[in-house]
Amino acid sequence: MVSTNNKPRFPLGQVVATPGALDALETNGQTPIELLQRHIVLDPGELDEEDQQTNEQAVADGGRILSSYLLKDGTKVWVITEADRSSTCLLLPDEY
Repeated sequence: MVSTNNKPRFPLGQVVATPGALDALETNGQTPIELLQRHIVLDPGELDEEDQQTNEQAVADGGRILSSYLLKDGTKVWVITEADRSSTCLLLPDEY
């Protein structure tokens, strides 16, 4: 279910990123903003239908929101917004 609505669906809180995610973004000539803009509108990226539904429920109920995106070289980056919406972190899956 791809969202056609480009309005932010939830607050990001403080945005942070791990060194690995920042290095991967820099290597690919991409910015955190690109991924955050997709995350905040629930762009499904690499998520399956079940995870997309979990995110929809999390927006409604205040749960944690997870996105997964591939960079230009195929590196996977996760974007996680905490349930209390205090922070959002960009990280590589092996940094979780």
